[in-house]
Amino acid sequence: MKQKALFIVAAVVLLAAFAVGAWIYKGRETAPAARPADPAYAHLVRMHSPTLGKPDAKVQIVEFLDPACSACARFYPLVKQILAENPDQIRLVLRYAPFHRGADAVVAVLAAAHKQGQFWPALQALLASQASWTQQHTAQVNLVWKQLEGLGLNLEQVRADMGSPEIARAIAQDLADAKALEVTKTPQFFVNGKPLTQFGYEPLKAMVDEALGAAQR
Repeated sequence: MKQKALFIVAAVVLLAAFAVGAWIYKGRETAPAARPADPAYAHLVRMHSPTLGKPDAKVQIVEFLDPACSACARFYPLVKQILAENPDQIRLVLRYAPFHRGADAVVAVLAAAHKQGQFWPALQALLASQASWTQQHTAQVNLVWKQLEGLGLNLEQVRADMGSPEIARAIAQDLADAKALEVTKTPQFFVNGKPLTQFGYEPLKAMVDEALGAAQR
């Protein structure tokens, strides 16, 4: 009789443990689906987008950039400075927004450099020499090649790749995303999905600092 009672108690305990375990598993299984997806996120980040920083960084800056834009050239070292001041905490995602005349061809050059793993050196070289290949707010792609010498790029391959359908699709996608996000000027920044509404370095840094603080709480 005593053994039978012990058996019943053990069975009840096992059944209760199984029920609790099943409830916890079900909760874990369904929790991700319960979180609503941000519809704007798909427009902010694409697989082809060049990135700097750790993929799991707590703060993500998305920048829509036109290489022929003088404000983009001025902002670039400031954005790099923000990243340097916060190592491993910020990820920069760059999107193409060739709004100036002729800038689409220069973006295609950068996208081709990206295929060789040299996007960031190429971008830095072109932004630093912007005045030499832009005339009257128009990009002259035939003048960019000299600026790319010495970076280790296969320039013949860049010329071949820049006209590829893959790169054309990437640029078209970025322009479509810019339109969906109502980006009309460059540079335009988004910090953890939120747009920078007041243009300037101080507003951008304040927004990044706020996002960093929120991530640490």
